[in-house]
Amino acid sequence: PGGCPALCECSEPAKTVKCVNRNLTAVPRDLPPYVRSLFITGNPLAHLPAGAFPAQRLPDLASLNLSGNHLRTVEAGALALPALRQLDLSGNALASFSPQAFGEGGSPLEELALRGCYAGGDPLEELALRGALRDHGVLLSLAALLQSGALRNLSRLELADNGLVLLPAGMFTALPALRQLDLSNNSLVGLRNVSFQGLGQLQSLNLSDNSLGVLWNSTLAQFRSLPALRHIVLGHNTWVCDCAIEDLVAWLKESDQVEGKEALTCASPEKMLGKALLKINGSDLNCSVPIDLPSQLQTSYVFLGIVLALIGAIFLLVLYLNRKGIKKWMHNIRDACRDHMEGYHYRYEINADPRLTNLSSNSDV
Repeated sequence: PGGCPALCECSEPAKTVKCVNRNLTAVPRDLPPYVRSLFITGNPLAHLPAGAFPAQRLPDLASLNLSGNHLRTVEAGALALPALRQLDLSGNALASFSPQAFGEGGSPLEELALRGCYAGGDPLEELALRGALRDHGVLLSLAALLQSGALRNLSRLELADNGLVLLPAGMFTALPALRQLDLSNNSLVGLRNVSFQGLGQLQSLNLSDNSLGVLWNSTLAQFRSLPALRHIVLGHNTWVCDCAIEDLVAWLKESDQVEGKEALTCASPEKMLGKALLKINGSDLNCSVPIDLPSQLQTSYVFLGIVLALIGAIFLLVLYLNRKGIKKWMHNIRDACRDHMEGYHYRYEINADPRLTNLSSNSDV
């Protein structure tokens, strides 16, 4: 007890242990109990089992850096440390992350870094594992961890450089103490399913270097409702400057939350390429009031009904005004039809009587 692992460097006055680039495949079992800051980085450490850091032997461990390893799995209870405040798992190819990694009773963790969760070293391996958080299962596990309430003390969360395209709904709703959220350098295409409600302490939100084309009114309303949010970074996104951008432009002009908003420019369409968002006005977009197809069809049916009713009314009016002439015309037709039928009847009687048949053939009846 109180010694230092063979492949590590220890400083008891600084309460620090460093096991950097030592080819470790497992967490050393003989870590000194005085350690408060532990660095295990640059090792082929692929698995973090339950009890990897015994809570009884490491009661004061507050800062744990496991970045740059080949970490693939984190089991339940692997990080159940009573004093843990800072955890860095950046640069690991996480394939399995248990929602119970911090134990059953919650964690005092305040800062969690998950930047660039891919393996370093071999370029081919790095390429194969780059953006591990894009794996839907791992992302859902992380979301389940954040939503479980186990990290209610978390004030800083870094998810940059992970190739994220979409985030699970309600991923951040159980983080009431969150102050800094970094989602930069991903591939986010939208935030419509992301809720920022309940993040009353959020001060900084970094959304730069993504693929955002527009921010909808529902998201902008959430930004307005967060009283502490004063720093939003939106640079280097692919803003689509069509009619849907109007709400975002109006919000940018009135809000003081966005840093460097003067540098935000359009990425498409071609005629708007490079134009500053703050300089866009209605005439540039040439927007008209949109009419959805059901409303348009309903309007057409109403108009058709009115036209048919008008034609019917005119027809009835014409009949009413010409009722006497129509009555006389109907009588004339009736008389003509009657005379015609009488002629047929007379011819039938002649043909039926043999005595009249010869007379009919010799004279014009």
